[in-house]
This record gives sequence, structure tokens and C-alpha cells, in this order.
Amino acid sequence: MPSAFSSIFRDRRIRVPTLTLVALAFTYASTMPYQSIIGINELGLSDRTYSGLIFLAALVNVATSLTLGIWSDRLNDRRPLVLALSVCGMLGFGMVYEFRTAGAFIFATLVLIPISNSTYSILFASIRATTNTMDRGRGAAITATVRALFSGSWALAPGMIGLYLIHSQSMTPAYGIAGLASLTCFCFYLFLARPAPKREGQPAQQIGFLSSLGRIFSPYVLTRIGVMALLLGLQRSNSVVSPLIITHAAGGSVVDVGFMAGLVAFLEMPFMMMWGALQRRFRSVHVLAVGALIYCLYLALLGFASAPWHIYALVLINACGAAAILSVPITYMQDLIADRPGLGSSLISVNTFVANGISASIFAAGTSFTSYSGTAQFAAAIGLVSVGLLLFLERTPRPVQQPA
Repeated sequence: MPSAFSSIFRDRRIRVPTLTLVALAFTYASTMPYQSIIGINELGLSDRTYSGLIFLAALVNVATSLTLGIWSDRLNDRRPLVLALSVCGMLGFGMVYEFRTAGAFIFATLVLIPISNSTYSILFASIRATTNTMDRGRGAAITATVRALFSGSWALAPGMIGLYLIHSQSMTPAYGIAGLASLTCFCFYLFLARPAPKREGQPAQQIGFLSSLGRIFSPYVLTRIGVMALLLGLQRSNSVVSPLIITHAAGGSVVDVGFMAGLVAFLEMPFMMMWGALQRRFRSVHVLAVGALIYCLYLALLGFASAPWHIYALVLINACGAAAILSVPITYMQDLIADRPGLGSSLISVNTFVANGISASIFAAGTSFTSYSGTAQFAAAIGLVSVGLLLFLERTPRPVQQPA
């Protein structure tokens, strides 16, 4: 059986979306670390205005991903859709870079950039439409490898851009870089992708928009999205609480925070490929459960950290568990609606939105009765419950799906 890497680079239908995802990672990695600095410090938005803006942008992203995911399953070719979304990215990031005003920032962050972010789920839908014709284990390994390459790009971009902006008086050039990354995505699909000769995957023209939403909000799918969001919420909680533990309980500095973030992101890449390879032999749910338990162990040990070296000693456990939580659920959620690649992939955005809310709730609840270290252990306990719920839900074979 060919390796995941060889499958990716031999098949144009997988290779082009993968290259585009690598370029797309630069749009996230070049702007997200600096977005709040630009919006609040440089453009003068209040904390309340910025918080509301980010929440509304997340809602726009979820709504757009769902709508375009449903629509994409009716298309013979997703190429024009990716090109249009790339144009939205070019315009959105370019506006912030060119005008550097609060109005341009708000419009781009609220409308154009969230729409552009739907490219992520559409590209994974394109890959899933191709892997649907393959052995399940091979398809899962390909998806995990693609996600690993995305993480690798994420790991490289912030450091490179940070060096570029080290002497800059403004962080807005980061949006110019993101605009160029969107242009690269556009060029990949314009020049490298070929129009599909026939419909990818199984046709679903008879399924309407409301019927498609009905499949998402069915108890079977909704409960599993909830469990996936709980697990992803652990990783999101760690991104909030670990910098605070490093700089408070462990006595580290912001340099340690940045170095740890980059190191973990870099190490996630090989671990994602490892988890993908394991999915060739084992069910995704069991692979995810093991990875989540490893992450729970990391969070529990993080709560005992009292020196910077304690944090560094946990880096491999951190990366190993995080890699499973970030990569395996993509295949798991696509499998929930396997006959609709676009609709199934749109669950990624829904999962992320709910997970961010869960992360905020864990942090608020934990810090209300304990320290930052105790909050990490509180998150570990929630993780153990989440793994138990996952295994309980998947204790019986998944029913055969029938198109609506």
C-alpha cells in the first residue's frame, strides 16, 4: 500500500489542495498572533469592541462554512469556489494592510476574512471527496498527513514573520503577508488545479439546505460534535492557561512562552503522521481516545510545574496528545456524514466554534475556585470525562448512513 506522502504527491486531486492548505496556514499564522495588538493598540478599538468583533466574526465563519459546505456538495467542481474565497482573503487582508484604519479592520475582520477562512473546510472537503474512493485507513492517514503539513507551515510562519517585523513600527505588514499567501492560494488553484471532469463523491442534488442542516442537528451527529468540542476545548484551554502557568507558577518569561509554542507546533507534525498511520490499523475513535488520555496526563502534570524545566520536560507529551486532538477529529467528523464531503467538513468549523466557548467556560470556572495550575488539572478531569463519553457513544458499530 502506498504511503500517505506518495498518495498526496502522486494524485493531483489531493496534491493541489494540500499545497493550498500549506499556503493558507500563512494567512492564519501571520495575522492571528498580532490581530489583537493591531486592533486594540494600533487602531484604538476598545477591549469590549474587539471582543464583540471576534465573537461575531466566529459566527460569520461558522455560518459561511456550513452554507458553502452544503452548496459545494452540489457542485461538479470546487475549483471556482476556492478561487472566490481566495479573492476574499486577498481583499480582506489587503484592506487592513493598505488602509490601516479601524473601519477597514472591522469590515475585513467581520466579513471578508471569516468568509475566506471557509477555504480550510472546503479544501478538506475536496480531499475527502477523493479519499472516499480509497480504503478507510489509507484515507485517514492521508488526512492526518495533510493536517501535519498544515501544522508545519504554522510552526514556521510566526518566527519568520516575527524576524521580518522585528524593527517595524507597525504590525500591519503581517496582513500584507497574509494577502500574498491568499494570492498564492489563488494561483495554485488557477494554474495547477484542473476542472473536475465529473462530480466528485456521491451526488446529492436532491438534498435541500434545511435537510442538510437537519443531518447536522440530528441527535446522533450533534452529540458527537459536542464530545469532539470538549476534547478540542482542552487544547484551547491549554493555550490560555499554559502561558500563565509558565510566567507565574513556573517562574518563566514570555520568551519561554513563545519558544514553547513554536516547539510544540513543530513537534506536532511527526506525531500527527504517527496518529494517521495508526488509523490504518485501528478505529479513529480508539486512536483519538488514546491521544486524548495522553493530553489529559500532560494537563495534570502541568498543574504541578514549578520551574521552567518542568514545562520543557512535558513538551513531548504535550505535542503527542495535541497532535491527536487536532488531526484525528477531522476524519472522525467527516465520517459522521461520509456521503457529503462538504457538509461533513463544515463540521470542523462548528467544532472549533463550540470548543472555543467550552475553553472559555473551563477557564472561567477553574479560575473561580482555584489557581491557574488547578485550572489545568480541572481541564484534565473534564478530558477524562470526555474520553469516557466518546467511548460510550461509540461502544456499538456506527449505523450505515442513508442519504437523506
